[in-house]
Amino acid sequence: MSELVARTGRHQQRYEGGCRLVAGCIPFRYRNDDENDDAEAEKLVEVLMINSTSGPGLLFPKGGWENDETVKEAAVREAIEEAGVRGDLMDFIGNYHFKSKTLQDECCPEGLCKASMFALFVKEELQSWPEQSTRTRSWLTISEAVENCRHKWMEEALKQFSIWLEDKM
Repeated sequence: MSELVARTGRHQQRYEGGCRLVAGCIPFRYRNDDENDDAEAEKLVEVLMINSTSGPGLLFPKGGWENDETVKEAAVREAIEEAGVRGDLMDFIGNYHFKSKTLQDECCPEGLCKASMFALFVKEELQSWPEQSTRTRSWLTISEAVENCRHKWMEEALKQFSIWLEDKM
């Protein structure tokens, strides 16, 4: 079995209108409510968040969208690299603009980013993944996730995810 390796560097990054293009996802799963032994028990939705490597709070997996992949491929790759999960990429949740405090470069001196976020139904949690030495995974209810979001734009994406989820159920 070959080891997965995270992509690094900015030489293949996509930019548009002064923004670095980013792809990410909100990984989720269903968990039965253990407090009810009833077979009709309501399924709880949990989302997977990862720690930030640059401070407190939790994040959804996301990263640069590169020239040799589609935005969906980039979102799936980031879920594997950062969170060690695989699954079915569902629907597009939305585009979110934010300013990176740590990642300015010559193509994007202001650090402006546009993130395309998707819902990812998790089917597999990998035992090893490229960023496991720097990332920890946390399964949270949506309300817990809102409380722990490091960035306001991710909280907005989570609210839109909740609306999407209600429409799907």
